Amino acid sequence: QVQLVESGGGLVQSGGSLRLSCVVSGFTLSTKGVSWYRQAPGKEREWVASSLGGITSSPEYADSVKGRFTISKDNAKNTVYLQLNSLKPEDTAVYYCSTLKTSRERYWGQGTQVTVSS
Repeated sequence: QVQLVESGGGLVQSGGSLRLSCVVSGFTLSTKGVSWYRQAPGKEREWVASSLGGITSSPEYADSVKGRFTISKDNAKNTVYLQLNSLKPEDTAVYYCSTLKTSRERYWGQGTQVTVSS
């Protein structure tokens, strides 16, 4: 059974940093990629970054976070991380990790709240 559990969110001032963690089970990170998404209040969920694994050959980032966020993974700990630096108020959202279930469906974690104050 595939499960993803996020943690590490919180309240931080603009310019600050956070590290989010996503512990996965039911599959191995060496063969399957994991992505981070976020959803701000009143907005649609948007893709943020994708990790190495599966057919993905290198990390990928949305333009809005490129140069500020870094995705990484520890296969031995079954954990994917998202380092958030130089945070802005517009980064405030619930952050979710996710992996593909089928070509049209994804598994999702429960999310972790990130709030950036100005």
